[in-house]
Amino acid sequence: MFPARSMAACRTATGLARSFATVSNASAGRSHRIVVIGGGAAGLDISHKLLRSGKFAQDDIAVVDPATWHHFQPGWTLVGGGIKTKEELRRPLNSLIDPKFKFYNDSVAGFSPEQNSITLGNGDKVSYEQLVVAPGISVNYGSVKGLPEALADPKSLVSSIYSYDTCDKTFETIQKLHKGTAIFTQPAGPIKCAGAPQKILWLALDHWKRAGLYDPANPAGSPIQISFATGMPVMFGVAKYNATLEQLRKERGVEGLFQHDLVSIDGDKATFALPDGKASVTKRFDLLHVVPKMGPHAFVKGSALANEAGYVDVDDGTTRHKKYPNVWSAGDASSLPTSKTAAAITAQTPVLVRNLLGSLEGKTPDATYDGYASCPLITEYGKVLLAEFKYGGEPKETFGDWFGIDQAVPRKSFYYMKKHFFPWVYYQHMVKGTWGGPKGWIN
Repeated sequence: MFPARSMAACRTATGLARSFATVSNASAGRSHRIVVIGGGAAGLDISHKLLRSGKFAQDDIAVVDPATWHHFQPGWTLVGGGIKTKEELRRPLNSLIDPKFKFYNDSVAGFSPEQNSITLGNGDKVSYEQLVVAPGISVNYGSVKGLPEALADPKSLVSSIYSYDTCDKTFETIQKLHKGTAIFTQPAGPIKCAGAPQKILWLALDHWKRAGLYDPANPAGSPIQISFATGMPVMFGVAKYNATLEQLRKERGVEGLFQHDLVSIDGDKATFALPDGKASVTKRFDLLHVVPKMGPHAFVKGSALANEAGYVDVDDGTTRHKKYPNVWSAGDASSLPTSKTAAAITAQTPVLVRNLLGSLEGKTPDATYDGYASCPLITEYGKVLLAEFKYGGEPKETFGDWFGIDQAVPRKSFYYMKKHFFPWVYYQHMVKGTWGGPKGWIN
């Protein structure tokens, strides 16, 4: 019921893409029953659920990830809104790795599924009986020309909540702006938490409203004008919640620039590609919040495990690879056609773990993932619209089922879940394999 954290934090705004190369502690010729690629939300949840099954001994399960820190990335929206600090939302990755695992703090150089092995960044081979590929996705800051330089410039009012190094700059820019045009962007294509680009928009709008700089009843007469430029044709991909968010956009006087995909930044000018692929439009801004394009890591995209789009090619229901029966995937790196959120992971991992354990006993996978995902969409300070849905964009509302309430109505109670409960349950239970999302705690 909250957005996903991919495998590791982005590097500095100038370094940009997440590196998959650090010093390895691996030794040559290592063999494990299960190798899990990724120490992010999906990788830690899966590896710990497997361990809790009681079927594995010391070093039977290996976890591979080059990161030093594990970040609760859904919280970066709260950092961008001045609600939390980024430091309180991270933990040393090795502190989250159970000592019964073999931890390879290294990159992945390649997969050899025909030989049931992977190659680490230092050249060592690691073999497996079963492989779980869950490294998350990469944030491509270079997808927008001029963005790396703008993010690195402390004087610019260009920011992004999608990097540890710039999420706090976002609130600084919001506080600095007292007059002018603010543009918030969302790219076309898959991203982590499709609601986050407008969450920061709504928080900024509410901040300026409280500061007397924006009047939703008279946006044209306000010192600040606000635009939402999205590469998508709608505010949100699920019809029920899109209707509410589109109504909020109109009521609050936010200009909707639909199917506007940001391609470059030059000083105070932002250029957007339009749907026909040929035309473009340039807008001047005083503040720009950017969500770059995202996609699979190169080591996944270029492997035999990937589909045409570069994601691990698994069955939509069982999470098992379509070609290699001892390969599995969940989370952002998978081809599962649903939103890339940690809430989705809470529904995917029990299916994957059950089916993987069954396959070790020669059983046919019998658990099925229904596409469940969720986005706690902040609409102002103190209120959240809690979107929950499954495949086909069909709402699947936990509190609607329990209490008969409409989750498309922003509520204070959901805000406190987003602010307090989700970060707590994430580190206390989800990364330890004991949280089942809407199903609650798992023994």
